[in-house]
Amino acid sequence: MSSVTAVIPVYNDVNALKRAIPESVEALTAFGRPFELIIAEDESTDGTRAVAEEWEKKDPRVRLLHSDKRQGRGTALNRALAVAKGDIFCYYDVDLATSLTHLPELLSRIENGADVVTGSRLLKDSSITRSAKRECTSRGFNFLVRTLLKSDLSDHQCGFKAYKTEVLRELVKEIQAPHWFWDTESLVLAERKGLRVEEFPVQWTEGVGTTVKVKDVFSMGNDIMRLRKRLKNRE
Repeated sequence: MSSVTAVIPVYNDVNALKRAIPESVEALTAFGRPFELIIAEDESTDGTRAVAEEWEKKDPRVRLLHSDKRQGRGTALNRALAVAKGDIFCYYDVDLATSLTHLPELLSRIENGADVVTGSRLLKDSSITRSAKRECTSRGFNFLVRTLLKSDLSDHQCGFKAYKTEVLRELVKEIQAPHWFWDTESLVLAERKGLRVEEFPVQWTEGVGTTVKVKDVFSMGNDIMRLRKRLKNRE
């Protein structure tokens, strides 16, 4: 039987975390595998850390991984991976934008042989609710990734992913992105290595108070070009 490490990266997300932890514990318990839930928290000042600490005291399956400085999503995931005990490593956004009803499929696909699995907001059967601005930005970004990085996937930045832990530990040796682009880089590198990467449609609703900024979008554009150069140098 596989064991699961689930990670929720957080930064000043106190209200969302109050909902995310109990719903995660319920969903992971229902899946029926041993699990740990790691709250990867960076320099929060709004009580986020206290919420995680309270849960850690009453449920040994919940673990707080605190940092005194802002690290970025990618670095937080790397730190969580370094201490992960599960055979499967998954993560998702604290606002639960992707419905946790999809968690069994996400994890089962790994158990059934996939190396990497990602939810997709852009497949035909996906159901999404978000602003026109974010929709256009997302489609534009993913078009560039498919075109410039030769990816076959439809959606690279959906924050709902799972990996065989041993596979991800090899991938992170090459992942350089410290923040949002970590998601995309992990998928593209997995594809280039010939790993079994699967995506499936999800129900996704835009969360309130997203921490993705316009500057992050421009930064990820630069990240695409840097990764493209790295990959070309290998050819």
